[in-house]
Parts: sequence; C-alpha cells; structure tokens
Amino acid sequence: MAEGKTKVSDRKRSTALALASAAAASAVLLAAPAAHADVIDVEYNCQTPIGDKSAVSPIDIKAVKEGDGYKLTMSFQKGVSSSPIELGKGAMSPSAAILADGAEKVSVPVSGAPNSEAVPANTPIKITDLSGTYTPKKSGKVTFTAGVLTIKAMGTTTTCTPGNSPKPSLELEVTAAGGAKDPAPQPGNGQSSAPSTLPQTGPAESAIALGTLGATVVLSGAAGVLWLTRRGRQAQRTRP
Repeated sequence: MAEGKTKVSDRKRSTALALASAAAASAVLLAAPAAHADVIDVEYNCQTPIGDKSAVSPIDIKAVKEGDGYKLTMSFQKGVSSSPIELGKGAMSPSAAILADGAEKVSVPVSGAPNSEAVPANTPIKITDLSGTYTPKKSGKVTFTAGVLTIKAMGTTTTCTPGNSPKPSLELEVTAAGGAKDPAPQPGNGQSSAPSTLPQTGPAESAIALGTLGATVVLSGAAGVLWLTRRGRQAQRTRP
C-alpha cells in the first residue's frame, strides 16, 4: 500500500512539473514581441568607380531584443557589386541604412566587418552581415526595409540604391523605453495657479531681503498717512 501511494504521489508531482513548464513556456511566447519576417529581393543600382552596375540580392532582416532597443541584422544572400582588381583581405568595408516605418519613421545605420578573405577581380563581392541598434521612441508596429548600401574599398566609394521599391523584410511590434507617456495636466479648480511667493532668481537670502524691504516701505507709507492725519486734526483744533 505504501509503495502504491508513493507511485501516485510521484505521478502527481511529475504532472504538476509538466504543467508548470508548459505554463512558463506559454508565458515566454506571450512575452516575446510579435514579428513577421520575409526574405525580399532587392534590386540594387550601384554607382561604382568604373560605371553603373545593377544586381539583385535577397535581403533578410532580423531583430533581437537587447536592453531598451533591438539589434537589427541585415543579411545579403548574393553579392551586388564587383571590383576590376583584387581586393585584399580587409580592404572592403560595407555599411547600409535600414528604413523603419510605422509607429515612427527613422533610418537605422548598420555596418559590418571588412572582408575576411581576398576578393578576386571581377567577382561578386560578398557582403558580410550588417548590424546596428534600433531604440524605439514610440511603441507600436514598425516595419524595416532595406535602404542604401555603401561599399568602401581601396579609397573608393560605391553607392547602391534600391530601385524596385522593395517591401519590408521585417514587421515588428516594438515597445519604447519606459512605455509610458508624460501625465496630462490636471484640470484646475478655477483658482489661479500663480505662485503665492515671489520667484527666486537668486539666493534665498536675496528673496527674504526683498520681502523685508517691501514690508518696510508699506509700513513707512502707513506711518506717513497716520502722521498726516493726526497733524491735520491738531491744526483744526488750534484754529481760532
């Protein structure tokens, strides 16, 4: 009997642990930001030192939450330009812009490491993954689209502009840092909101001195009026 009770207890404990694990997994899924990503073909029109060139590369953009922002990674599945001469190791540095639209419209700069291997002449240049940080200032749905690509190599600059109005590669629900707006001013009760004391533009002692001086002037004025009134009465009494 004792052995049977132990088996039932163990079975209940295992069931409870399984349910707890499932609940935790569900909570993680619910907490994760809703995202939708697509690999989009981008037609780049490139202005190179040896003339205009064009090429199509599938572009993938991913986002990972980091602190108050999101790390964006832009990946190229094909090269979009070439060089008439061999590019030595580390001779080429790529960068680009990712265009954010939706809850807010900004341009996010991303960059990547130089080429890790030499690139032979007249060979499509493989662009390394480009990454950068996007910190939203507004919460809501934001889309991310490939923007201008810049390739610097051997003292030259190649600029590649998307020419086919590509669709967004990523759609993400973002949350701004803090997640709260400034509280709206509360309606007044009809009374003036002006301060009851003089504004202090200097040390506190100066404000106190000014207040004392004002009180002295008021008292002096009152004393003068009282003295003139008494003198007038005395003059009337002494008249024949």
